[in-house]
Amino acid sequence: SFNLYITYHTKTILFNFLSIFQSLKGILIAFSGKCSPCNCNGNANRCLDGSGICVDCQRNTTGQHCEQCLDGFIGDVVRGVPTFCQPCPCPLPALANFAVSCYRKSGSVHCVCKENYAGPNCERCAPGYYGNPLLIGSTCKKCDCNGNSDPNLIFEDCDEVTGQCRNCLHHTSGFKCERCAPGYYGDARLAKNCTACSCGGRMCDSQTGECLADSPEVSTDTDCPTISCDKCIWDLTDDIRLSVLAIDESKATLLSISTGVAAQRRLNDLNLTTTHLQVQTLMTFWFSHGNEASSKGQLVQKETTEINNRASQLVQQLNNIRDNIEEISSKSKYYAIQQELSPEEIAQKWSVAEEMLKEIKQRKPFTNQRQLADEEENAAEELLQQIEAFHEKYNDTRSLVTDVLEQLSEQDVKLSNLEEALDEALDHVKQTEDINRENTARLQRQEKQHGNIKEQIDEVNNLIFCNLHLLSFLPSDSVHTSCFSLVSFTFCSLFNRNLYGVDSNGLVQRAINASNAYENIAGYIEEANKVALLALNTTNRVKDAAVGIDTQVVYHKGKSEELLIRAMQLQRTAHDSKYTSFLLSNSHITKQNYCCNRIAEARERLEQAQMKTAEAVGATTTVTQATTPMDENVRLWSQNLQDFQHNSEAYDSAVHSAGDAVKKLTEVFPQLLDKLRRVEQKAPANNISSSIQRIRELIAQTRSVASKVQVSMMFEGQSAVEVNPKINVEELKSFTSMSLYIKLHKDNPQLAASPDRFILYLGNKNAKHYIGLAIKNDNLVYIYNLGGQDVEIPLDAKPVSTWPSYFSIIKIERIGRHGKMFLTVPSLSSTAEEKFIKKGEVLGPGSLLNLEPANSVFYVGGVPPDFKLPPSLNLPGFIGCLELATLNDDVISLYNFKHVYNIDTTTSPPCARDKLAFTQSRAVSYFFDGSGYALARNIERRGKFSQVTRFDIEVRTPTDNGLILLMINGSMFFSLEMHNGFLYLRYDFGFSNGPVLLEDSMKKAQINDAKFHEISIIYHNSKKMILVVDRRHIKSVDNERTAMPFTDIYIGGAPAEILHSSSISSHLAGSIGFKGCMKGFQFQKKDFNLLEEPGTLGISYGCPEDSLMSRNAYFNGESFIASSQKVSLFTEFEGGFNFRTLQPSGLLFYYSEGSDVLSISMERGAVVLNASGTKIQSPDRNYNDGKTHFIITSVTPERLDQEVEVEDFQKYSEKVQASLYGCPVESPPVALLHKKGKNSSKAKGNRNKKVGRDKDKISQPSSSLKKLYQVNLQRDPQCHLPMNPKATEHAYQFGGTANSRQEFDHVPKDFTHFSISLKTHSSHGMIFYVSDQKETNFMALFVAHGRLIFMFNAGHQKIRIKSQEKYNDGLWHNVIFIRGKNIGRLIIDGLRVLEEPFDGNGNTWQVTEPLYIGGVAPGKAVKNIQINSVYSFSGCLSNLQLNGRPLTSASQTFSVTPCFEGPSEAGTYFSSEGGYVVLDESFSLGLKFEVVFEIRPRSSSGILLHGHSVNGEYLNMHMRNGQVTVKLNNGIRDFSTSVTLKQSLCDGRWHRIAVIRDANVVQLDVDSEVNHVVGPLNPKAIDHREPVFIGGVPESLLTSSLTTRNSFIGCIRNFMIDEKPVSFSKAALVSGAVSINTCPAA
Repeated sequence: SFNLYITYHTKTILFNFLSIFQSLKGILIAFSGKCSPCNCNGNANRCLDGSGICVDCQRNTTGQHCEQCLDGFIGDVVRGVPTFCQPCPCPLPALANFAVSCYRKSGSVHCVCKENYAGPNCERCAPGYYGNPLLIGSTCKKCDCNGNSDPNLIFEDCDEVTGQCRNCLHHTSGFKCERCAPGYYGDARLAKNCTACSCGGRMCDSQTGECLADSPEVSTDTDCPTISCDKCIWDLTDDIRLSVLAIDESKATLLSISTGVAAQRRLNDLNLTTTHLQVQTLMTFWFSHGNEASSKGQLVQKETTEINNRASQLVQQLNNIRDNIEEISSKSKYYAIQQELSPEEIAQKWSVAEEMLKEIKQRKPFTNQRQLADEEENAAEELLQQIEAFHEKYNDTRSLVTDVLEQLSEQDVKLSNLEEALDEALDHVKQTEDINRENTARLQRQEKQHGNIKEQIDEVNNLIFCNLHLLSFLPSDSVHTSCFSLVSFTFCSLFNRNLYGVDSNGLVQRAINASNAYENIAGYIEEANKVALLALNTTNRVKDAAVGIDTQVVYHKGKSEELLIRAMQLQRTAHDSKYTSFLLSNSHITKQNYCCNRIAEARERLEQAQMKTAEAVGATTTVTQATTPMDENVRLWSQNLQDFQHNSEAYDSAVHSAGDAVKKLTEVFPQLLDKLRRVEQKAPANNISSSIQRIRELIAQTRSVASKVQVSMMFEGQSAVEVNPKINVEELKSFTSMSLYIKLHKDNPQLAASPDRFILYLGNKNAKHYIGLAIKNDNLVYIYNLGGQDVEIPLDAKPVSTWPSYFSIIKIERIGRHGKMFLTVPSLSSTAEEKFIKKGEVLGPGSLLNLEPANSVFYVGGVPPDFKLPPSLNLPGFIGCLELATLNDDVISLYNFKHVYNIDTTTSPPCARDKLAFTQSRAVSYFFDGSGYALARNIERRGKFSQVTRFDIEVRTPTDNGLILLMINGSMFFSLEMHNGFLYLRYDFGFSNGPVLLEDSMKKAQINDAKFHEISIIYHNSKKMILVVDRRHIKSVDNERTAMPFTDIYIGGAPAEILHSSSISSHLAGSIGFKGCMKGFQFQKKDFNLLEEPGTLGISYGCPEDSLMSRNAYFNGESFIASSQKVSLFTEFEGGFNFRTLQPSGLLFYYSEGSDVLSISMERGAVVLNASGTKIQSPDRNYNDGKTHFIITSVTPERLDQEVEVEDFQKYSEKVQASLYGCPVESPPVALLHKKGKNSSKAKGNRNKKVGRDKDKISQPSSSLKKLYQVNLQRDPQCHLPMNPKATEHAYQFGGTANSRQEFDHVPKDFTHFSISLKTHSSHGMIFYVSDQKETNFMALFVAHGRLIFMFNAGHQKIRIKSQEKYNDGLWHNVIFIRGKNIGRLIIDGLRVLEEPFDGNGNTWQVTEPLYIGGVAPGKAVKNIQINSVYSFSGCLSNLQLNGRPLTSASQTFSVTPCFEGPSEAGTYFSSEGGYVVLDESFSLGLKFEVVFEIRPRSSSGILLHGHSVNGEYLNMHMRNGQVTVKLNNGIRDFSTSVTLKQSLCDGRWHRIAVIRDANVVQLDVDSEVNHVVGPLNPKAIDHREPVFIGGVPESLLTSSLTTRNSFIGCIRNFMIDEKPVSFSKAALVSGAVSINTCPAA
């Protein structure tokens, strides 16, 4: 062919060219034109002209002159044979070379292994791989455990030789974790769904789960476990497989043993014979094939074929022998290279080997040796059996190691607790000794005072004797009158004190406060009425007593005046008694006037109290009269509804009682609220306010119960109901959904005359912004208005005249401007349904339903006469029955109303709704809205607590938190909660060690996915609690053997007084009621109908789907949700969302399609839309105000073809740290306040920009700083301690380091006086300092020897004002210090004023920034202040003011925290405001170190330690959601290891952490839980000495690969590096809110 011809001629030309070239090989043409020989070290035949670079280097060489070995080879090219390039002996040359490269160092070869290999000579597999590199033909393969190994390990863990997986998780087993463990079934490889067998202790099929044959049963009344032999079989199978693998390896090793030089010679002879036979065979076959007719040829062909097969086998065997000989040759070469032998030495060793081989051949058969070998083999087998037995015991012992370690850990904790208790006891002993010394001193002082009092008594007796002597000169009636006046004054004082006590206790308050003990409104008000009547009677008696006392006082006042006249007469007649009588009379008059004034004031207070009491009595009487029958009717009504079984008589009874309740609710509620409000305003005492608040809570509960009433109302055309929905109007703006049941009375003559009817109206009173329903032209019409034109959506597919005579379901929706209506017509005989849908939309720009909270109404069935409907709804009232179902996510009812008009349930009973389609779904589950609960009393009436006690319930919810089950008995309790979407069980049955916690710490079963989950709590043998979800074991815990001491159980919530009681609230993760659906509650497998339980409150039948949708999501700055749904937003799209935030910048929405991006974000308070590079920004920048704002975006033609639906975030495939329930934006987190706050450690330049506009302005305390103290007790959900300990507001704690301080960059030009509050126990320390650059002019306030010293300069003169008293008593003191024009003042507590004048004429005094508080920068102030007082102040400072204005904007902060209250202990505290410690250069983290320290965190995430170098290498240790991780980069790549404790790391206790690094190996130890990682080895690693950051790190030093960037919050103590203690007080830098050596204990 043409192609063949071209190829042939091409080869010919190349052949000729090469022939010519080879005649000139080894010659190059130099640039000078002369030809020179190529310098290729004999390893190439040609080189390039001009450069002399060698081409086609041979013998595994490379380089410009073939002077180097290729990668994977080693040798000295220049010296030549035998040291030319040979394969690296890593571990064997040529046959098993697994090195990238190798090099010679110190006489030995070092290998750089491939990724899968490790060891100095690549003789073993790297972690995560298995195999035997020393075995020819074997390679290292990746461990394959089918993804069922420990996820915390970087590599899967398997045997490094056999590849058998070591630790199979997820209930799997097998060589590669490829099957489910005994007792489980499923797919362990792909689906990974190994599930426990449900066979009651029997085994099941490992694939299908079908139960196998019965296993021997064990009596249930014993503690002996059921033992299955199936696991033994699996273990035996695994052992046999391992033995087979070991035999195969031994066989391969034996086959690779060298056979010597004789074998090589024999191989050559056999090779020649084989070649000869192959030629003969081929020729014979050829000729026999040509003579097919000859039978002899066929026979020869057969024999030849057999010979050929035998020859092939022989060839294969010879090839194996040849491979062995080549291996021997390679090993000999490797030995020569390793030992650097010369050719003569190699030949000599070959001859020695041949001599040894000859000697072996000449020896006699090894009969005796063979016998000895057999005996040794038998002994080895016996030893092997012993070892296997020992291995079994070892495995059994190894399984007990974890239990022993846990017990040791518990003992360690108990010893620690004992040590703490002993320390506390020692402290108590010391405190007792101090108290004894104080009592001894006090006793001495009291004895001294006793002596003084005795002397005073003697003086008083003498004085009384003298007075009696003087009185003897007066008439007897005067003496009697004086004594009676004195008694009257005493009684007046006593009455005044009693009256004050009565008034302070508050009879009105006491009357209302006493009613808190009752469970319902009726009983509550009845008790208040009794107490109020008692108060009124008491007040009347007190008033009568006051009138009588007033009369007596007037009488005695007249007597006193007579006594005065007679005394004046006696003055004239008795000269020596003149002075005494005058004093006595004046004292009587003064005392009488004082007493009269006090009684007048008391009468006024009594009259006010009487008026308030009368009003309270009237209010309570009215409420009692109204609510007592109402309570009876509601109770009767509830009972009738619960027992309702489609019985007409019972139904009528329920209707009548409902009518009575409606009337009472209509009349009583407005009056009750008005009277309560008046009483509350007139008596604002705490006990009355709390009582009224309790009444309001009961009313709210009553409304909640009313919302769950699933009964219709009959409308006759003139009746109407104004509903009181509890939903927030903000939630109705962008999305509105409502469902209701409707039944028409077609036989009503009014309906025939006027078929168009009004159904409902929800909107503003001005008929703008509303939604409504009506019947027009025989069609159901949905009407809504968003501020412009009405939108009418008629359902013409199903005319009203064709509707059935029973209930149908209507649902209306509005999403932005799009509306939709659904009609569902059920069937009476089956579950079949007819469904009809109609859609519409607003043509204008309006998208929001702007309802005004104070101006919106919700009318159903009709409207009151004075209300004007919009024209589209201005129709006659509805005729028929209506029943409300839901409004958005909430269940609503017509019986939760504000007013009713012309409704009489006795004459117009509601319609019974008993259709199959409605009753079936509602009989299964119960709906909880978060405010109600079910109470099952005396649960043992259905089943008894026994050896195995069991609770079962199914829940369905989208929320994160909620109470599921609660039982209490005094201080004993049992609570099952949902916490962050996972189960949290805590209980205490009177255990000596306190409550027991059982939580889903491994996150095995997420509950809040809006799906039903079956939860089982099993209490076994009164000592083991087991948690099971969806028939899957989650966790179990043992406790002291104690029976459950409960009789009642709360489900889905509990009364507020129980949830907030001191004995329960501290043990609950939260006090939030459950919101969602529950069904199938069982105790001991016995069902309970929760709505039939008498104690149930505020729950209803059914499970509305709308209530389970997640339309809201909360993001914390590091979270997001994403959908995998494939949609295109650039062709046809309309969407929108609400948002509420306090953050000025952040991403709201992001979508990408190829290179096109659509995003919505906030930038400095403005909303920015970016569509394929086109940016649109809102003009306003105030959208981060915490209020709700709505965004709508569309890329669409005039009408949208696709349907607009509200998004359910539960269906999003990816959720990262996002909460789908609740939005706590109203309480901004501390981190956000810190960004706005002033007390940070940022650079000075940032602060200068903020204050540059008005240099003379001093900022006032910001609202964000006040909010910081309002939320200072906020708590991380995973933590026991609050994130911020209780602290004094606007006070800061200084000390711990020599330069703890706050710096203020802005100092006013003209200032004269300062004020500050301080509290300290320290004797020395700087409080305030400011100076110029040279510190010539300065001003300082400091403590020296406990005294306050105010010091400043006046020219070259230093003015010093010192207090005489010491103020380091630990109490707060207010200090004002003033530098006037010619005088200095120091004012302490407003009592001590110290002054010092000076000559201020002609002296200019000016200072510059910064101003220091609490300390100074290193090197400052030593020029003017004694060294002891230059160091930082140790104590608390607050209320710093310059010229009377607060100074709060610190530009930089160093080791300053809020001033904490409560107990403290040794340690370093890192506050939530952020900060870190930088160690000095004497401590560094190099290639080899050990770091040990203890932590007690207050947040589950934060940076613990960070070190970095300029070349990008770093070491970072952090916590993330309670998991401790160490991450490194050693210049090659990142690698890390983590430890997650079984118990919470944030439980309020101290935890020990240790990190050990040795080059590329890092081990992490957290409370004896150990994990490690082996990273890549960096041969060029350098031991850097870089700074070490503790507790945090500047943002600029963090790499993008680090997910945790928050600072640590909590305490650190006992920090050690390489067994050397680290003192943070001597650190190179302490930045931010870090308290050294003082740690809050609570």
